[in-house]
Amino acid sequence: MEVLYLFLIGFLAASIGSLIGIGGGIIIIPFLLYFNQHTSFFSEVTPQFAVGTSTLTVVFTALSASLANYKHKTISYKMGAYLFVGAIPGAIIGAWTNGKLDFSGFSLYFGMFLITVSIILMFKDKLKPIKNPYRAITMQYVDKNENVHEYTFSPIIGIPLSFAVGFLSGIFGIGGGVLLVPAMMVFFRVPPSVAAATSMFVILLSSTVNTVQHTFYGNILWMYALALIPGAWIGGKVGPMIMQKINAKTFVLIFRVTLILVGLQLITEGL
Repeated sequence: MEVLYLFLIGFLAASIGSLIGIGGGIIIIPFLLYFNQHTSFFSEVTPQFAVGTSTLTVVFTALSASLANYKHKTISYKMGAYLFVGAIPGAIIGAWTNGKLDFSGFSLYFGMFLITVSIILMFKDKLKPIKNPYRAITMQYVDKNENVHEYTFSPIIGIPLSFAVGFLSGIFGIGGGVLLVPAMMVFFRVPPSVAAATSMFVILLSSTVNTVQHTFYGNILWMYALALIPGAWIGGKVGPMIMQKINAKTFVLIFRVTLILVGLQLITEGL
């Protein structure tokens, strides 16, 4: 029964994540912690196991998305390389910090993070791009209609930004796309499709680094991961299909409210 639950959690996390452009870890971890605290399932799960196992699952979710994005040529590898430079130390420090948190501390901080994510999702579409970022590199993207989109990327801004994303990935086991995608659109005027695709590419690299570190720390429940990954792989393909048939804004609103409620529940448990 636990295997079925894990498969469904992986499927749900990746479906929602790919539907609204966030990492599935933000859904996997609350589920694992809730089942551990309120049911007889997943009794082995600690915050460290939840984060390590989620991080491994995020690798396969990001890989699935990046393979699709490679075919559409929407990944900016040059920008992704710069962002990865900042993500590496952030991921390492985040994974180390995670080991210092007990269940109450993790629940408190993760609950606060979920509420912050809900607020970011509220304003994401209202953010206005910043013109002429400091010491920017000009880049171009040619879409499928042969339209040329020009944007600029500043490593001086991008590397510290990716450090923060890597840190969040390491400490919370999430992808970090909910922060990276709107930041690329605001600071560098990156087209949304390129921002989402490049974000998933960076998440793939940083989550791989995190997975190696969490493996070294012994934070991965491999049998759990083997059940989560197939669901996440399938869910990553299903999300875009669902997007064509529902009102995305209504779904995001429901998801934001859910994040706030779950966040408040985790904060209550952590106090």
